[in-house]
Amino acid sequence: MRKRLLILGAVALAAVIGVAIAVASTGSGGATVSVKRIAGKGSVLVDAKGQALYRSDQERNGMVLCKGGCLSFWQPLIVSGTPKGKSLAGKLGVVKRPDGGRQVTYNGRLLYAFKLDKSGKVTGDGFKDAFGGQKFTWHVAHPTATASSPTTTSPTPTYPGY
Repeated sequence: MRKRLLILGAVALAAVIGVAIAVASTGSGGATVSVKRIAGKGSVLVDAKGQALYRSDQERNGMVLCKGGCLSFWQPLIVSGTPKGKSLAGKLGVVKRPDGGRQVTYNGRLLYAFKLDKSGKVTGDGFKDAFGGQKFTWHVAHPTATASSPTTTSPTPTYPGY
């Protein structure tokens, strides 16, 4: 029983640390979300650091499915106030996460940064992974009503789970 409590405590701590990192990454001033052209991907949504933002196919209508181990790779874009957008045609919003954090949405889709990306690079587009039995397919988030999104597709990397 004690071992189980220690494991649950470690998982909870990891989730809190992941959210804290995401909160720190939103920056204190300027836009929460803006648009940036990235080679090979066209116009994409980026956070205050210029890192590409992603959405999963499985999370719709504010339903948060990326929890626990998922947060070690996909960092929710968290804000304390109202999210601000720069050059966005779509609508920013906020959804309350199970841990109490306030995650930014764009046109109703939850936004995440991919931990392995660097500013100006998109490496998580098309990723398929699974955490705790929940499968995910991730796509870089594009602004609404742009004709600059690429029409070619790239190979889809698959990761069976973590």
